[in-house]
Amino acid sequence: MARIVHATRAHSAMPMKSSTPLGAALAYLGVDGAIPLFHGSQGCTSFALVLMVRHFKESIPLQTTAMNEVSTILGGADHVEEAILNLKNRVKPRLIGIASTALTETRGEDMAGDLRLIKERRREEIGDTRIVYASTPDFDGAIEDGWSRAVSALIDGLVAPRNPRLVTLRQINILTGVHQTPGDIDEIRDIVEAFGLKPIIVPDISGSLDGHVPETWVGTSLGGAKVEDIERMGRSMHTIAIGEHMRGPARKLEERTGVDFTLFPSLTGLEANDRLMVLLSSLSGKSVPTRLKRRRSQLVDAMMDCHFYFGGKKVAIGADPDLLCALAGVFTGLGAELVAAVSTTGNSPLLAGLPCAEVEIGDIQSLEDRAAAGGAELLVTNAHGRMSADKLGIPLWRVGFPIFDRLGSAHRVSVGYVGTRDLLFEIANVFIGAMHAHRPEDFLPEPLLTTTTDAILGGHGHARAPAQAH
Repeated sequence: MARIVHATRAHSAMPMKSSTPLGAALAYLGVDGAIPLFHGSQGCTSFALVLMVRHFKESIPLQTTAMNEVSTILGGADHVEEAILNLKNRVKPRLIGIASTALTETRGEDMAGDLRLIKERRREEIGDTRIVYASTPDFDGAIEDGWSRAVSALIDGLVAPRNPRLVTLRQINILTGVHQTPGDIDEIRDIVEAFGLKPIIVPDISGSLDGHVPETWVGTSLGGAKVEDIERMGRSMHTIAIGEHMRGPARKLEERTGVDFTLFPSLTGLEANDRLMVLLSSLSGKSVPTRLKRRRSQLVDAMMDCHFYFGGKKVAIGADPDLLCALAGVFTGLGAELVAAVSTTGNSPLLAGLPCAEVEIGDIQSLEDRAAAGGAELLVTNAHGRMSADKLGIPLWRVGFPIFDRLGSAHRVSVGYVGTRDLLFEIANVFIGAMHAHRPEDFLPEPLLTTTTDAILGGHGHARAPAQAH
């Protein structure tokens, strides 16, 4: 049972976490034709925009209400109304997803009430554009919390109540977590469709942030879950939620529609994917497809190959709670030791179950200090950890958000049998790359090494001549 501790420093010079509104923006971008709108200053939006552009290497349609000193004091409802009408006229989005920031939350604006009045007053101008709002102050939580609250807002604002006569028996809902990449979501879709089921995936950033080149430029997200599909999530036979931070949205969807849900803390690893196969087989009435059975066999073989390189290794991990827990299970399951665990927020109950003595809610500096104290041989965190890894003299394996100094992060797959297999190989290769070529002196104590060298070189630095035969 891990003890949760909090960093006691007065400031964070090396932050690890990304903000709550940034997480909400990412979730909104998983809806086709959507545009996220930050209710705050231009600086709040610019910082999040830079991080997302650097991570995905794509243009990000992120807008702001551009609060200034006067509107911060007098209230920003007029700015929200003006922003909604401007976006409607200029880019004609299917969805405007509003996320609050610390600036407006600290002032205490009644954004939900203001938005209700704006919708009533501007009904004709807004037309069929859907508008949802999530409360996401920067000072409360991290990227997981923002993602979760935005998904709950989508369910509240878009999903129609359940009608038993309209239930579609082959349709299931997939609520993805913020730790799933576009590549992960594509893999999940393929697995579900292999059982003959039709998934409605929300949010679905595999369509909007997968790095494709569109035929024309548009000012909204291009791809993702359709608004019409989200509206009919209540017709599904079951919901699968991935990550503990998706429990709230899954429960909200169940309360609204009556659709039962199953939560998977992670879809990385053999046991988690075995559970997924059993569930999908039960829902579809079909046996597990042959190709998935073969992929399972490949994963088992990969685990046997990789455990030689994982065994006994000391690892330090810093990530958001669900990603941290998933990775901890991967490493310790193959014999590695978790010597340092640092998370961005303590909102997840899963942290207490990590296989280590303590979990610190801190930053990259916290991770660096604990990794040094524990003798870590591998640092696992986002790209902000690169300087700490250099200082410690150990490899850095980049995970999570943001990764701005490597290409292809959006296409990395770590779910399913094949994703877990490739993940193990990737980590094992990092361990192999950090190994040095062994020489005899690596295994001999110093006195014996000197004696042996003298015997070979004759004590003069020269090879001794062979004795004459008598």
